[in-house]
Amino acid sequence: MRQSANRNKLIMNVNRRSSISEGYRNIRTNIQFSGWNQKLQVLAVTSTQAGEGKSTTISNLAVAYAQEGKNVLLIDADLRHPSLQSIFNVPNRLGLSNLLAEQCAFGDVVQTTVVENLSLVTAGSVPPNPTELLSSDRLQEVIDGWKPVYDIILIDTSPVMAVADGLIVSSVCDGVILVVLSGKVKREYIQKTKEKLELAKATILGVVLNQKKYSKSEANQYRYYGHQ
Repeated sequence: MRQSANRNKLIMNVNRRSSISEGYRNIRTNIQFSGWNQKLQVLAVTSTQAGEGKSTTISNLAVAYAQEGKNVLLIDADLRHPSLQSIFNVPNRLGLSNLLAEQCAFGDVVQTTVVENLSLVTAGSVPPNPTELLSSDRLQEVIDGWKPVYDIILIDTSPVMAVADGLIVSSVCDGVILVVLSGKVKREYIQKTKEKLELAKATILGVVLNQKKYSKSEANQYRYYGHQ
């Protein structure tokens, strides 16, 4: 049952014509427009706290880019609570943490997925020192090593208010998307998250409001435009 539930999180791969899939394509398009005057190749997705849907969002966004024909690398940099291996149903024996600790080579951690054009690097072994690993110069070296190979690199990070890990990763990316679970996160927490990201010199590209409830007329209008 868990395997099936995780597969269903990849709505972009299950039902490309759904209104939710159209929403992810809209996010992809908005990112492309926001980067018209700058190169946005390495993007992070984070949230204020756990359980806001950042991993589901970045996974479907990665599929959206791959379906467009882009060569995509999706990285799980949430070293404390990794989840992408479950969503894509792949092993997590070696991953980013092992690469950062120089326990393996680049080729050992990149896995193919069921989605054409989409490769995945899981988080790997849970290290005793995630913040230290991520804050080393090695992270930038690793990202730079993948830049010539992939059109776009998407990085899942830890929630900003929980630990510093997400701030560290966001600061070395070209931009960051903040996922907010509608109606569940206090406004002041979101404001503090924004301030922390800005202090880390991260470029905030926008906010994804997750599980927003629409009125019946709004939902009908969205479905109409989503199926043209």
